[in-house]
Amino acid sequence: MAEIIPSINVSDFEELKKRIKKIEPYAKWAHLDVSDGVFTKHVSWHEPKDLVGFKTKLKLEVHLMVQNPEKEIEEWLIEPVSRIIFHQEATKDHQLLINKIHEVKKEVGIAIKPDTPWLKLFPYLGKVEVLELLAVSPGPSGQEFSDEILHKIGHIRSLCKSCIIEVDGGVNKRVAARCIKEGANLLVAGKAIFEAKNIKKAIEELSDKIK
Repeated sequence: MAEIIPSINVSDFEELKKRIKKIEPYAKWAHLDVSDGVFTKHVSWHEPKDLVGFKTKLKLEVHLMVQNPEKEIEEWLIEPVSRIIFHQEATKDHQLLINKIHEVKKEVGIAIKPDTPWLKLFPYLGKVEVLELLAVSPGPSGQEFSDEILHKIGHIRSLCKSCIIEVDGGVNKRVAARCIKEGANLLVAGKAIFEAKNIKKAIEELSDKIK
């Protein structure tokens, strides 16, 4: 079953909370972008302590666009986080991270940048819950979708029928159906939702594209 996950890429926690409230009636998950200014040039909100005691009916996945995520992973293993995604390129301790996240009964996602070969994900098939393909360079919201990602989706799907493939970056009505056709399950969208005049309608229109 394909699903749209709204992406929140902001500089402070107050704005993050506002955006979660805006999408709570219309989504099941929220995707929180965390950028450290090292792995990415862009810096976004990245304070796990802000989430302590935070209540939402949404499931939260945290996308760690940070260098050496093993140094701070313990701080993110908290409620209400349900899934943590880290970058294949950002660490050499992949299995350590997978183990730590699974130990606390949370889901694991592993992500690759647009210019990283899809075969870099091969060692993690069956070891993580989600494979995330970035269709834009890690960083600010609003970048253009790279069509080359469609081939990556297709290759991974042909290799692994049961894998959950998530596409993140530049997702809009024009590309949503194409991603699903190639085999994606989850589409992360930010600008197409939060810059729309009507958020409910924007999510519905994207969802209609992937049915």
